[in-house]
Amino acid sequence: MEKNEGNSHRPFTFIDLFAGAGGLSEGFIQTGFVPLAHVEMNEHASKTLQTRCVYHYLKSNRIDLLPYYEYELGNISREELFSSVPKTVYETVLNKEISSNTINGIFETIDSIMKSASVKKVDLIIGGPPCQAYSLVGRAQSSHMLKPMDEDPRNYLYKMYAKFLSKYQPKMFVFENVPGIKTAQNGKAFSNLQKSLKDAGYEIDYHEQNAKDFGVLQNRKRIIIVGWKEGTSFVYPHFQNTKSNAIVNDLLSDLPPVERGGEANEYDVPFSKVSEYVVRNKIRTAKDVLTGHVARSNTDRDVKIYKRAIEAWFKKDMFEKPGHMRLHYNELPNELKTHKNQTSFIDRFKVVEGDMPYCHTVLSHLSKDGHYFIHPDIKQCRSITVREAARLQSFPDNYFFEGNRTSQFVQIGNAVPPLMAKMIAESIKKELEKGE
Repeated sequence: MEKNEGNSHRPFTFIDLFAGAGGLSEGFIQTGFVPLAHVEMNEHASKTLQTRCVYHYLKSNRIDLLPYYEYELGNISREELFSSVPKTVYETVLNKEISSNTINGIFETIDSIMKSASVKKVDLIIGGPPCQAYSLVGRAQSSHMLKPMDEDPRNYLYKMYAKFLSKYQPKMFVFENVPGIKTAQNGKAFSNLQKSLKDAGYEIDYHEQNAKDFGVLQNRKRIIIVGWKEGTSFVYPHFQNTKSNAIVNDLLSDLPPVERGGEANEYDVPFSKVSEYVVRNKIRTAKDVLTGHVARSNTDRDVKIYKRAIEAWFKKDMFEKPGHMRLHYNELPNELKTHKNQTSFIDRFKVVEGDMPYCHTVLSHLSKDGHYFIHPDIKQCRSITVREAARLQSFPDNYFFEGNRTSQFVQIGNAVPPLMAKMIAESIKKELEKGE
């Protein structure tokens, strides 16, 4: 993994639980932490993690990245890419569900990885269980389900997290989840979660954090719980509020216009057109291959609605400034309506706020349709692509997402923005260095 020049401290190790596509892990790796294992049950997300592990190995060991780029372009197979690195690089990704039936086997695998790498201790555990069971949207849908959300087994995955803490006794941990976790089951779930973490031998503190305060061009609120072993002098880190002069279009403007329902292409993106924000945050470098920039097909009805939504957002007010009005579904002419429900989810068509300092929260719902994430360019009049969604989440362009487009949108929507994760990692690193 990449080393921090001028840093006399040894690299800190971590395990990433419920790792998803690796957004949280990416920030820690970029800060110099060394992953011992990523545990993720989704096959496509696990493959994304493996591919990213190969990228980091090649980059950190100053090996030519050409095989990685060739793989992104589809010129070589996955097997050929993996043959360019030792097996131990991608075997750190455990495609396993974490449950009472599997956890001992996972422990054995991680113990074996640590023994092979001559690592005796884990410094940090990061991650957060799937958040759907705690989300406000999920609870709103629960009343229409055959099985109530309160009975969802994902509500109790924090117990598995606590078992990892008890087993590996890291100095600190970072637990990420949606704000709704505090009020799930009338607060009982969060109370039980805190008790489990404390019973594992940790002091904890938690605060709501917003990705936009970490330099990400997105309004994304999350609960960040930080824990440290009882009796140590660690504290909840102070995260420096980072503001940017950029607007959301700075993430989108250099990407080539694409046709609705178009084919995958190899785009030559002039680096001179990339915004200062994109360069400064290493979202794009001159050699990166552009992948995932293919737009969905849309019906004629969708296109007409999208156009109305874009016009409403950018329509000038009396002061000749964009009025930033949202299109309400019940205001559409009858020939454009397909849903009988005109009292809830009336903002189901939403434009990405290209002229604002941040956009609304990127969600995994993108996998179902793109109505909630309409590109701000009326000439294109389409929903955003996988690459555009990844950029809104601050993923670098060299981050390759495995699986079909539906799976890629889910991976991106569920991820922690890497730029936010990096700032969290930098603060956690300072805490850990105090104890060295």
